[in-house]
Amino acid sequence: MSQDPVTLGVRATFAILWPYIRDKLTEQIRSIWFIVGYLAFFQIVILRLPIVYAAMIALGIVIVAVGLMFFMEGLRLGLMPLGETIGAILPRNSSLPAILLFAFLLGVGATFAEPAIAILREAGSGVSAHQAPLLYSLLNEFSFQLVFVVGLGVGVAVLLGVLRFFFGLSMKLLIIPGVSILLGLTIFAHNNPVLKPILGLAWDCGAVTTGPVTVPLVLALGIGVCRIVGDADTSNAGFGIVTLASLLPILAVLSLGIYHYAADDYFGRPNHVTTDAVAAVASDDGEREKSVAREAVEFSTEEFERIVASGVIDIDHRLRYRDGEMALEDGRIVMRDTTIVVEKIPEQRPRLIGGRSWDPNQNVINRIGESIIAALRAIIPLCLFLLLTLKLVLTERLKNAQELFIGIGFALVGMALFILGINLGLSPLGAQLGSNVPAAFAPLTPWGMQGVEGPLFETAFYGKALAVLFGFFLGYGATLAEPALNALGETVEKITVGAFRKGLLIQSVALGVGLGIATGVLKIAYDLPLAYLLVPPYLLLLVLTWLSSEEFVNFGWDSAGVTTGPITVPLVLAMGLGIGANVPGVSDGFGILALASVGPIITVLLVGFIVSRSSRSAFETIAKEARE
Repeated sequence: MSQDPVTLGVRATFAILWPYIRDKLTEQIRSIWFIVGYLAFFQIVILRLPIVYAAMIALGIVIVAVGLMFFMEGLRLGLMPLGETIGAILPRNSSLPAILLFAFLLGVGATFAEPAIAILREAGSGVSAHQAPLLYSLLNEFSFQLVFVVGLGVGVAVLLGVLRFFFGLSMKLLIIPGVSILLGLTIFAHNNPVLKPILGLAWDCGAVTTGPVTVPLVLALGIGVCRIVGDADTSNAGFGIVTLASLLPILAVLSLGIYHYAADDYFGRPNHVTTDAVAAVASDDGEREKSVAREAVEFSTEEFERIVASGVIDIDHRLRYRDGEMALEDGRIVMRDTTIVVEKIPEQRPRLIGGRSWDPNQNVINRIGESIIAALRAIIPLCLFLLLTLKLVLTERLKNAQELFIGIGFALVGMALFILGINLGLSPLGAQLGSNVPAAFAPLTPWGMQGVEGPLFETAFYGKALAVLFGFFLGYGATLAEPALNALGETVEKITVGAFRKGLLIQSVALGVGLGIATGVLKIAYDLPLAYLLVPPYLLLLVLTWLSSEEFVNFGWDSAGVTTGPITVPLVLAMGLGIGANVPGVSDGFGILALASVGPIITVLLVGFIVSRSSRSAFETIAKEARE
């Protein structure tokens, strides 16, 4: 006797699903609450500045949390099972060249689907074409080429990662030569005034690529391949691909920059092809810079009358002497028949980052449409590629099709909401705080406000120290909130049989990221060359990599990819560009993500080196006692 299907109403369905939705939403809120709360606390309590457009930013942050909930669930239900299934079937049904081609195309497609890639395109609006012409051209005129070569870099990285699984290659054989080449190119670019500004962008691209789309997909592929090729330890399968996916895009971007430098076709050069849009932007930048400079060095009529009335020049000024003659008499400089000219010293004025890419009066409906289109462009081509590979190339039947398509739908909705929330909430919050952080050590006009604020301290050193401290706790706290770090900690504890405990790994990574972001803020505050801060740590890493065991090398280098999550990357990138835009003499704010990536690798390998030595020493002591 057949039974009629049970029909549930909307309220009953919601009552059943609500506990699951609540848990997933709470998980995402848990991953972002610290970093958002900390930024708000620092601006309101420490800098004593209100958050401008707080309601819009709060709405954007809520949308980000909901978007991440849908997106991560879509990855779990749709994209990751597809990647793992194909990874398991490919080695059985295809030749090695076909497998490598698939790995390459998967890496390229996953990169185009990364939400943070869109942030790179918007970052170009805050770079001066006159200060850093090649960097300006890469981010504006050659932005598609930039994203394309980054995708190529990730594609080659996934290809090499799969090849490594097939032949059991050591990560040391890939890391040591690769990093050595990158350091050589970095030193070369550092010594070239045109190439030097692109270093921060190139190294930051390595952090941007290891995001919520690329990492799960390539890990799923790696696990699937390793199950077939005979690696018994599938928990160790994914290690290495993430590292390569963060190194090769750096090489790709540096190579693209060197190519355009050699072609002499970037902004302001003989072979440069100027479009109307670029000419208008560059002209606008130039006129604005001239206007600000002209306004900054001219005394107003009111200021002049006040100085005449008081007899005191209470405005920062310098003296210039014209005509006459100057002589040194008895240790004093004596001027005869000289005209003294009082000039006003230019004020420090902020160059508001992203002013053209974020407008408080923007049409939200248009933003929603743009976010949907961006999500469709990112997700649909990648899913079609995976589905067509499974159906046409591998001729396999699609299992759990309904669940997979629900997952793809969730991923689309989540990506659209995430991009919308980034544009409405996280990007303006990061740019706002980044633009205001220099108020700790310099006078500036706060983001979206009138008047001049700061510095907090009479001595710039203490203000810069406060900014560096802010960077440390931002990196440390945000890393502890990353959910992927807990999963990595459990895996590492299992691999090392408890020698490297989960809590120790989490603290090591968080400390490294905190130190990295603090160093990045220090770099911008004092306008330090990025090469000085990157080359020594990576030289140390080469030594530690050579001395460490394969297991520690694998998860130590991959720990950097865990720290660059979907929240951290756009927020820290926007914040760094905002700080750089308001520090005199600094052309951009790139480089913080690069330093945030190298920090945890150093701390994890150092702690791992100590742990392995301690474990070996304890084992030798036990063995000696047993023999006696």
